[in-house]
Amino acid sequence: MNRTAWMKAMTMVGAVTIGFGFAGCGGGEGGGEGPVVAPPPPPAEYADKHMPAGWWADDKIVEEGRQLYIGAKNPDVNCASCHGKDGKPVKAGARDFRNTERMKLYSDSVWFWRISEGVPNTKMKPWKSKLSEEDRWKLVAFERTWGLKGQEWDGAKKAWVPVGSAGAAAPAPAEAPAPAAGGAAAPAAPAAPAAGGK
Repeated sequence: MNRTAWMKAMTMVGAVTIGFGFAGCGGGEGGGEGPVVAPPPPPAEYADKHMPAGWWADDKIVEEGRQLYIGAKNPDVNCASCHGKDGKPVKAGARDFRNTERMKLYSDSVWFWRISEGVPNTKMKPWKSKLSEEDRWKLVAFERTWGLKGQEWDGAKKAWVPVGSAGAAAPAPAEAPAPAAGGAAAPAAPAAPAAGGK
């Protein structure tokens, strides 16, 4: 093989190797975490656990969660060592909290359960022996600030909604008039008079 052919072959091998490296790391949105699928539901002991009232919007709670996350409050706990100080994972397999499409599938109960009990067959270990229940909720409040900033979990709607709107009743849809005989819409009923008879 001449020198030019050898150089082309080595360049091609290098390009393929780099390509596989990027594919393995996941490159781009998702961080190599695999397909975006809903997590399993939490077990019964966690299913009815939810963020304490008012904590989603409490900046002090979120800051305490950040201090826990970076290991400043408890030297035995440093979430950033795997998940990254900015939410971008620094270790393979760590959840990327910036991925909104994935994280919106996690209820607050599931998130709390995973922090408490860990994730089987992964490096995510249980933290309930190192963190109080309050501290685990503070972590949830902080971690959601990347992919779900300004959102809170609404248990009734089973969805993330803007902070402050959880539990708000959805407006009732306006009822369409029933069709009259022959398929035409019946005329709408006259509006009720305003207060004061006008």
